[in-house]
Amino acid sequence: MKSIYLIRHADSNWNNPDYSDFDLPLSEKGFKDIPIMANKLAELGFNPELIVCSPALRTTTTAELLLKSASYLFESSIYEASLDDLIQLVNVLPNEYQEIALIGHNPSISLFSDYLTDSYMNNMTPCSIIKIELEIDNWNEVVQGMGTEVYSISPETLV
Repeated sequence: MKSIYLIRHADSNWNNPDYSDFDLPLSEKGFKDIPIMANKLAELGFNPELIVCSPALRTTTTAELLLKSASYLFESSIYEASLDDLIQLVNVLPNEYQEIALIGHNPSISLFSDYLTDSYMNNMTPCSIIKIELEIDNWNEVVQGMGTEVYSISPETLV
């Protein structure tokens, strides 16, 4: 059994013309939401062995503030990823990891959640997190609809 946590980066200053999309910083709301989510994740026993993260500033900041004790892999393919890009990325993860967190962007992170669970209902808001369990031994066995959503949380559901 493997688990994947899909995490959308915290709220950013998306309409700030002073920054490129890649260099957008988190907004004040984003910085406020992260501790709320971190506290809830601690209650839930959140402890991924590997964090795979887009190198964009808003995702790296989210990762560094939310997840302080895991190994990081910054993967450029997550930034502007398609659904197929995320599937291919997960398929080549080292099998030694049982629980991983993937921190990315919409729409691909929401599409990946839908793909794994066959729910087609998830529109991940900023700083939302979905835990999905997969009845597999190897990451290259991931296929559509095989995942079971364990929980879905967001700052809005916790306040």
